Amino acid sequence: MIARVAVLTAAVTVLAVASGPVAAAGPGPGSHCGRADRLHVPFAEHQQVSCVDELTTAGTVESGHTVEADWTGLTQASLSQPSGVPGIQVDGYFPDSSGPSTQPNTHHGWNHDAQFVLRLPDRWNGGLVVTGSPGNRRQYANDRAIADSVLAKGYAFAATDKGNTGPTFYHDGRRPGDAIAEWNKRVTQLAIAAKAVVAQRYGRLPARTLAAGISNGGYLVRWQLENNPWLYDGGIDWEGTLWRASGENMFDFLPAAMRAYPAYESGSPEAHQAMLDAGFAPGSEFLWPYHNQVYWDFTQRVYREELDPTFDGDLDAGIPYCASGTPNCDADYDYAARPASVHRAVARIGLTGKIGKPLITLHGTLDTLLPIARDSDVYASMISDAGRGHLFRYHRIERGTHVDGLVDVYPDKLEPIAPHFRTSFGELESWLDR
Repeated sequence: MIARVAVLTAAVTVLAVASGPVAAAGPGPGSHCGRADRLHVPFAEHQQVSCVDELTTAGTVESGHTVEADWTGLTQASLSQPSGVPGIQVDGYFPDSSGPSTQPNTHHGWNHDAQFVLRLPDRWNGGLVVTGSPGNRRQYANDRAIADSVLAKGYAFAATDKGNTGPTFYHDGRRPGDAIAEWNKRVTQLAIAAKAVVAQRYGRLPARTLAAGISNGGYLVRWQLENNPWLYDGGIDWEGTLWRASGENMFDFLPAAMRAYPAYESGSPEAHQAMLDAGFAPGSEFLWPYHNQVYWDFTQRVYREELDPTFDGDLDAGIPYCASGTPNCDADYDYAARPASVHRAVARIGLTGKIGKPLITLHGTLDTLLPIARDSDVYASMISDAGRGHLFRYHRIERGTHVDGLVDVYPDKLEPIAPHFRTSFGELESWLDR
């Protein structure tokens, strides 16, 4: 492992130097957009470099350097919006084989997956934050929730669309699990490339590299710190998805919700108890109708199709909102009874708890997509069981839920998590300083 880290670290340094001179003549790294004409993203098939007066969403919405639809609903409207961060934005994409059936990323008219964005502030603090998008959103999805605040602190920022996007992401790849496995590869690829670009712009590699992400992006943070800790100094996982081959995962609690909710809605006390037994928190009932309509059915079907496509025969992601008892209905999905090949597919993308760098996890107690009792509580135990508890801090956010946009609908019932993320980011900085 030590030899592997040394070789890969050397490779990052070589890429940084070979991809563009770090001591070239002309405007220096401290000037506005200095060295913009000398930036080259390693491995990229296409890149577009822009000098931007404002890198936060306070300016990028108007200038066209973000796509608001990517992050709509992820934060509450009242989340403070920093500004005053001029610098360079690099948009582009890495080589990718996604075809029309995956509904490729249409941003910039490129119709190409594996898109990325890099933001390099003029006033740099020496750090880099690397992110992958939540859900099946695209590369600007973290702009309000994460990028704004870290750019204001002086960090360079990098984000990827994870290599496949949209509701049919599972069409990507040849084997079950390929699409999700690509997410991890794309974050690794971006982290290495971003370090090189940082060195080109500022004349040195980042002194601190942090991983951060929400939901599926939080899963990516967990996976990176377990599998590529050499690339990072630490990370913040905001309600990351828990995948593991044995033990509970989303294929246990989502089908249970799909089975029980119709009877619960009709007033069945037994169905209500079944929902609680599945892991949904008492007191979260007011969120169940929305999640039944928007999240549970869709999430179960598309991720099951990605990891177990034979369950429903030739159907493409099953039968929406089918009643329990309908043939091939995801409401009756039984992960434990599925063939060993399905469990192997999940194992390919699974987590172990063996983190190699400091991690802070945040999770809302009223999360109604990934119930905290079936997700981060479990992951915290996995980290402890793996003997990595000294590298872990866990914040259970009372009344927090999966997306902060719902705070605007229920301001008296929900607590936004984004402010806690910003506080925890500072906590991680202090932890690493010590």
